[in-house]
Amino acid sequence: MDPDFTTEELKYLTLLSEQYPTEQDVCTEIINLKAILNLPKGTEHFMSDLHGEYAAFTHILNNCSGVIREKVDLLFGDRLPEAQRSEICTLIYYPERKLKLVKQAGGDLDEWYRITLLQLIEIAQLVSSKYTRSKVRKAMPEDFRYIMDELLHNEGREDDNQRHYHNQILDTIISIQNAGEFIIALTVLIKRLAVDRLHIVGDIFDRGPRPDSIMDMLMRHHSVDIQWGNHDILWMGAAAGSEACMATVVKNSVNHRCLDMLESGYGISLRPLTLFARDVYTECPTVHEAVHKAIAVILFKLEGQVIRRHPEYDMDGRLLLDKIQWKEKTVQSGGEIYPLKTIQFPTIDPADPYALSPQEREIMDGLAECFRQSVRLHEHVSFLYAVGNLYKCFNQNLLFHGCIPMNEDGSFTKVKVGGEWVSGKALMDAFEKVARQAYFSRNEEGHQEYCDAMYYLWCGRNSPLFGKERITTFERMFVEDKAAHAEPKNPYYTLYKEKETCEKILREFGLTTEFSHIINGHVPVKVGKGESPIKAGGKLIVIDGGFCRAYQKTTGIAGYTLIYNSRGMRIVSHQPFQGLESALEDNIDIESHSELFETEVSRVMVMDTDIGNELSDRVYDLSRLLAAYRGGLLAPHSKNG
Repeated sequence: MDPDFTTEELKYLTLLSEQYPTEQDVCTEIINLKAILNLPKGTEHFMSDLHGEYAAFTHILNNCSGVIREKVDLLFGDRLPEAQRSEICTLIYYPERKLKLVKQAGGDLDEWYRITLLQLIEIAQLVSSKYTRSKVRKAMPEDFRYIMDELLHNEGREDDNQRHYHNQILDTIISIQNAGEFIIALTVLIKRLAVDRLHIVGDIFDRGPRPDSIMDMLMRHHSVDIQWGNHDILWMGAAAGSEACMATVVKNSVNHRCLDMLESGYGISLRPLTLFARDVYTECPTVHEAVHKAIAVILFKLEGQVIRRHPEYDMDGRLLLDKIQWKEKTVQSGGEIYPLKTIQFPTIDPADPYALSPQEREIMDGLAECFRQSVRLHEHVSFLYAVGNLYKCFNQNLLFHGCIPMNEDGSFTKVKVGGEWVSGKALMDAFEKVARQAYFSRNEEGHQEYCDAMYYLWCGRNSPLFGKERITTFERMFVEDKAAHAEPKNPYYTLYKEKETCEKILREFGLTTEFSHIINGHVPVKVGKGESPIKAGGKLIVIDGGFCRAYQKTTGIAGYTLIYNSRGMRIVSHQPFQGLESALEDNIDIESHSELFETEVSRVMVMDTDIGNELSDRVYDLSRLLAAYRGGLLAPHSKNG
């Protein structure tokens, strides 16, 4: 045996030879892979804390945080007025709806089709320029793949025959009334190529009206990963069977008036809860307030049961129902006594305050059955597990939603998970394992433990997704004194302003290059108070700037997104979305401001990325296979055996 090849390597190369049976097959693939390695890296698009804001999310996803407008301005800035460029952008964002308006306006539709097709082809050629022809072809909608391939790849060297050929293709498309469909297909291709990878850094759910519609869009996206946020894990816990998570999901939906999403979107019926609340909480001025109070009391009982089952959670401070002084009308919280707004809690038994009443038990049984049987919910949650993680290392960046729990001295907090004390990366890995066990072991022994852990991930004092000392839901509902509402943050949120802290965290996850960053969500950046999303000298970027309408008064903007392409990183701040009608009829885009905060010294190529590392390994393996063929250690063979 050739000493340069081990027995194990030859076994692997024998398997590889099944895929590349001849020397020429190997050579062709090496040439192809090395060509890919020398292309510019694809554009990455980062979004966070979407919180159900479907309309704004759709627009920013469609305009790729301004990337589409940049390309249109680059091509047509000197040729077309701003109004026409905006018209092209809106068409790319909302092709079906825009085409309908164009048809209603009348005029020479065939001429408009011809001009528009030529413009879209030119844009598609620009955004496809940094990809291989094979990748571009795969991104094309299947029905139009051959025609698009012909029109896009003329390489700018058309002679008269080619020009006549391409004009004939366009004439035929228009004459057979297929131009609308072809325009839609081109816009799909443009958006797919403008952004190579979408990262959602947590919190798709709660507050806004249609997180379910956002999930539908993400499931159709060509390349997406998700880092779970605390609001996502809450819904995942509810789908897994945690009653405390279910009650919290319902309470949040009632509080933010997202009942249509809960009932129509996921089939979670609130009728039994509504009838119960109306009959029992008669002091509430509206049915909505009665329902909110009813589910809140159920929640406080259920979370009390979780906390009592798990003294290791160190959450006894959240056991408040047994701290109510009924005669004094007060409650003890955080060592202080606070007056209560009301002591009208007819279902709470002071002798056993955390026990559900028979009616409450019946309501929870019904809700649990609804969560168990919701096909659409389980489709969405299965997708969250399939493409999601607690954190992700990608192209030398660390993505996570909340925090890495830390102590005041900068050390990583040790937390007991699954019987072991873990911290830093090990803590994140342990909690992710628990989150997966909660959903995928629903019929196994010990399932309750995993479900309880999902509730801890939602609001536990050392949960990396929560990142606060305590959750004060009870106090915010029933205590007037705002001092009781405080939720002190984990020391991480002070320490992460220091470059040394961020570098320590990055090293913990094996990221040591000078171009490594932490990309974070969860805590809105208060732009109106002068806070910057870029911290620690550029090592950490917070991209929660108030996507959710409820936060926009605090943040002063309507969200941040991040763009990372081959030339550098830039953060984009957005103003509130004016609405679909304004976008369609007046071509009004979301007003955005882009700030380039890190420019690469040389353009980042595919070889510099995680995918590039995988391809380089593949090239090495293929070069070894080629050497084995040429050295006679393995015999090339026919593809047909």
